[in-house]
Amino acid sequence: MAKGYVYLVGAGPGDPKLLTIKGAECLARADVVVYDRLVSKELLKYARPECEMIYAGKSPEGHTLTQDEINKVLVRKALEGKVVTRLKGGDPFVFGRGGEEAEALVEAGVPFEIVPGITSAIAAPAYAGIPVTHRDYTSSFTVITGHEKPSKESSAISWESLAKSQSTLVFLMGMENLGFITTKLREHGLPPETPVALIHWGTWPEQRVLTGRLDDISELARRQEFTNPTVIVVGKVVALRDTLQWVERKPLYGKKIIVTRARHQASELSKVLAELGAEPLEFPVIRIAEPTNPEMLQQAVATVKQFSWLIFSSVNGVEAFFAEMEKQQMDIRELAGIQIAAIGPATRKALESKGLRVTFVPEEFRAERVAEGLKDYVRPGQKVLLPRAEEAREILPETLRSWGVEVEVVPAYKTVLEDVDKQKLQRLLKSKAIYAVTFTSSSTVRNFWQLLDGDLGLLERVKCVSIGPITTATAEQLGLKIHREAREYTIQGLVEALLQEVAG
Repeated sequence: MAKGYVYLVGAGPGDPKLLTIKGAECLARADVVVYDRLVSKELLKYARPECEMIYAGKSPEGHTLTQDEINKVLVRKALEGKVVTRLKGGDPFVFGRGGEEAEALVEAGVPFEIVPGITSAIAAPAYAGIPVTHRDYTSSFTVITGHEKPSKESSAISWESLAKSQSTLVFLMGMENLGFITTKLREHGLPPETPVALIHWGTWPEQRVLTGRLDDISELARRQEFTNPTVIVVGKVVALRDTLQWVERKPLYGKKIIVTRARHQASELSKVLAELGAEPLEFPVIRIAEPTNPEMLQQAVATVKQFSWLIFSSVNGVEAFFAEMEKQQMDIRELAGIQIAAIGPATRKALESKGLRVTFVPEEFRAERVAEGLKDYVRPGQKVLLPRAEEAREILPETLRSWGVEVEVVPAYKTVLEDVDKQKLQRLLKSKAIYAVTFTSSSTVRNFWQLLDGDLGLLERVKCVSIGPITTATAEQLGLKIHREAREYTIQGLVEALLQEVAG
């Protein structure tokens, strides 16, 4: 059997967006991924669904696999003819033991590549607003292991050189030895007032930063219960944090927010929340499924030329309708002469992406207001097709019919309860770590409510934010308090409501 190939890939310091493009490509090629504890699970999504995942995490409490066992796994899988991506936190060659893994591969005759990653030695300080070099402070920085045991008879670290270097000193994996490190630096001449920063979970949503001096940081860390993983930065540049910190200034910094949208739509909201500093937690409580009676949509699409108007109330309706057109080998030329209305800017955008021109978009995206706006467009005797959710309200079609308009309502899709880890959700809510839950439809409210098992006390300190009045009404009927409602019934409006809630 032909030998496989091994990529030793640096995953970066934690923020999944700091993975390199080449690193993502290596994950996509892999038959096997061997990954560490300090690797964001988000990165595993770059791998193919059938890829074998092997966890090789190490922590101060113990190792899932020893380094020798990891080496053997890489060699064995490669000799089976597989492409192996070894995903390592930070950079493989900066205290990552990548050199040892590469040596094992050379000895076994396995071809490999090194894909560098962003080391936490520079990324964690950067996310804390601390440049490791600055022309007014220092022109160099030194990265040192914090693992060396104080009990060693002879040290591999030249403490005297470090103390006299004028460099920024960055210690990795050194929290257990923090007192030893600060004592050694003071003993060799570094002034006790030298600024020190501790950056816990640097670049992760859980990032915390503690600053102090060489002579008090150990006690401050003990009081604040700082543990690994923490990067220790020693030097004058730490003082720049007061001016340059930026992550903490994001409006939703540090806030855990539950996103309940359907899985294929959740990323849009999650991306915006993450850019504003939040930690979005996706619990997609609804799934878009085929309607109970799909023949109704099939027949409506087949006879679409009989209609004067097509009214779409959601992106899901648009996607379902055009998926059916494609099944029937039809294209947009079949819609020539038909007027199109879209409820909401996202629906309009979805239609325009199909090459269609939208005649009418209401200023407010409620059925009542939509009907008022359509009064100037739709005429009695015209036929209107309304492809929509199976469980949608009847106000719009009933209003149109009262004007003498012939309306055909066609279920294009339905929403069903997604398979969600209910226990995990309830644990998070019980931990009081959740700041807010976002609701984008009545379906998300109803399904989320089911997952609470009737215990509304789980939401005691949680802010519930709704995309609009219909969603709010559903929540209130079920006993859920809505703290803030979007003024514009869109995802951006929902985000604005969250920002208003934070601002008070």
